[in-house]
Amino acid sequence: MSAVPGAPGRPREGERLPGVVLFDFDGLLCDTEAAGHRAWCELYAEHGRTFPDRTWREMVGREDGELLALRRLLAGEPDQADDAAYAGGGTTARAAELLARRRWRKRELCTREPLRPGARELLQEAARTGVPAAVVSSGPAAWVFGHLERLAVRELFALLVTGDQVRRPKPHPEPYLLALRRLGCRAAEAVAFEDSTVGVRAARAAGVWCVAVDNAAGGPADLSEADVVLDSLADYRLTAPFGGVGHETSEGFAV
Repeated sequence: MSAVPGAPGRPREGERLPGVVLFDFDGLLCDTEAAGHRAWCELYAEHGRTFPDRTWREMVGREDGELLALRRLLAGEPDQADDAAYAGGGTTARAAELLARRRWRKRELCTREPLRPGARELLQEAARTGVPAAVVSSGPAAWVFGHLERLAVRELFALLVTGDQVRRPKPHPEPYLLALRRLGCRAAEAVAFEDSTVGVRAARAAGVWCVAVDNAAGGPADLSEADVVLDSLADYRLTAPFGGVGHETSEGFAV
């Protein structure tokens, strides 16, 4: 993985800027995923088990991810558990207590996490060049807004689309389609930034050019469906080429 060519600042002749830039939040702008992974590892360890990398890879970016991990923990066989056996049945008092404790631990760890390398600089570059930036996250609004305020970057975003604003979360393209509609931008003119398999699929399904930045928490994710994969947001420049075949439309989906 190498840096995407392009100089910072306004585009030179022959270069173009995206109409909008769309960012995932958890794990991409701020490494809350590492905190979340550690909290699950600690909870599984309390039960004498190892938190499986496979479970982490499957749950990252999913709205129901923590329920998936909890079901497998309570099943006693995290790698072979029948998730359907726990679906739709709500949570017991014990399960609710475990979830509350895990969430508290994650929040405690997340308060120590800064922006990931290159995030602030890329957002500032977008602001300087007049490119609107938006968050497109599966997380709830209170969670995302609170961290953006803590990290002093809330004012750099023109729009927040969060999991509680959509009916069909990632990997469905609805969050991205909603952001594009509200910003008045075509998919072919947008660039999305993601760090998970689920997020990449959502962006691509919406017809948006997708730049993936790997997050090492829980082992490498499958980012093969992304258009570009980088080690860091610091490797990207807004004048980098984007778009192409397969990114012209997002037909077949409605918000």
